Amino acid sequence: MKRVAIIGAGPVGLTCAKNALASGFDVTVFEKSDRIGGNWVFRSKTGHSSVYENTHLISSRTWSGFEDFPMPETYPDYPRHDLVLAYFDSYAQHFNLMRNIRFKTEVLHAEQNADGGWHTNWRNGKAKGSADFDALFVANGHHNKPRWPKLSGTFSGQMLHSHDFKSVDETWRGKDVLVVGAGNSAADVAVEAARLAKSVHLSMRSPQWFIPKFILGVPADVFAARSKGLPTPIRNFAFRILLRLLQGRYSDFGLPDNPAAPLSQHPTLNSDLIDFVRHGRIMPRAGIARMDGDHVQFADGTRTAFDIICCCTGFEMATPFLDRSIADFSNAEQLPLYLRFIPATAANLYFIGLIQPSGCIWPLADFQARLACAELAGRWQRPADLPAAVQREVKGRGGSYLGGARHAGEVDYHAYRAQMRSELKKAGIDIGPALAAQKTNGKTTPVVTAMAQ
Repeated sequence: MKRVAIIGAGPVGLTCAKNALASGFDVTVFEKSDRIGGNWVFRSKTGHSSVYENTHLISSRTWSGFEDFPMPETYPDYPRHDLVLAYFDSYAQHFNLMRNIRFKTEVLHAEQNADGGWHTNWRNGKAKGSADFDALFVANGHHNKPRWPKLSGTFSGQMLHSHDFKSVDETWRGKDVLVVGAGNSAADVAVEAARLAKSVHLSMRSPQWFIPKFILGVPADVFAARSKGLPTPIRNFAFRILLRLLQGRYSDFGLPDNPAAPLSQHPTLNSDLIDFVRHGRIMPRAGIARMDGDHVQFADGTRTAFDIICCCTGFEMATPFLDRSIADFSNAEQLPLYLRFIPATAANLYFIGLIQPSGCIWPLADFQARLACAELAGRWQRPADLPAAVQREVKGRGGSYLGGARHAGEVDYHAYRAQMRSELKKAGIDIGPALAAQKTNGKTTPVVTAMAQ
């Protein structure tokens, strides 16, 4: 019986535990907080990663649930964070995972033994301990270490990162707010702030595509799935025309037009942002040139005073419990991992859920965990020359997405899912229609029924 350590009891750690237990392994999940759910556990206290008070999924219920445990049909198309957390609770209960989780236990360091196993040091309050495992699953997510923008000058007002944003409260009323960034967090924070603040400005260094959450009456990812079999150039052309018809030309209302292909960037899904911009409640601004007291000077030469700056500039992929020689993805523009989760730097180590798909991570992380467990059980083999395989794969990704750390782990949801299904078939695991369900019409055929709490 192999002993498996899993770091993190968020949705990715839970699916790792489910698959490891199903493979007959001895499983220990280390979770430094007091409950499962990862950053989907809303807490108003700052200083830790969690959803904010009004967070909803940005991928639909249809494509976000685990394929062997779909979200309940009674859920809305885009569930709120408390419903999502209830879904994870029911998942953990259904697969009997709670007994294997050590709460309030933080992994301090993990190093590989001479036999290929992993020696793990941990802390629970004042108590410390260690244990040896045959394999290590890293499932701590990639929303832990804020990535701050490099800005010139100093700002005298309140400055925070989206990492510490929980809600727009009365302290924001009547304030002039600058949101830095144009990804999903930036769009959400800008819209929330615009409901209460005196003014909200959105600073963008580069153009983005803003996708409405519903297209022709169905969730955006359900709509996109209907064209997944078409060649990428045709899909890009069609999406560009569709967005122009739905939204108009961005430059007509102050946003920069985007010359990049829609499918070459991680999508920003928000149905309110364009509406708020066109109503004058959110004002697009250029990138920041420098800060000076309570003023910000932008790259176009304009200068404005602000009370609050919220930097929604993403996160670094951090694994502080591993030596940098094994893993350092903090500034990576491409993840040096085979199939996006297997490193060539150490054996019996798996980085589950580091991908950034054009959709939800959790079902794809389930596939990664299945394949990792198949390898540990001797049913699947990695390439003999893994470093060369990693280099070929990294080289083959070039040109699929725009560069930069933002797209380091970017994958096309459906292409990656097909690739993982192919690898799983080699291990004798067929993810067939009964498990995959027929999702392109926005409906699922659940294998088991999730119980919402």
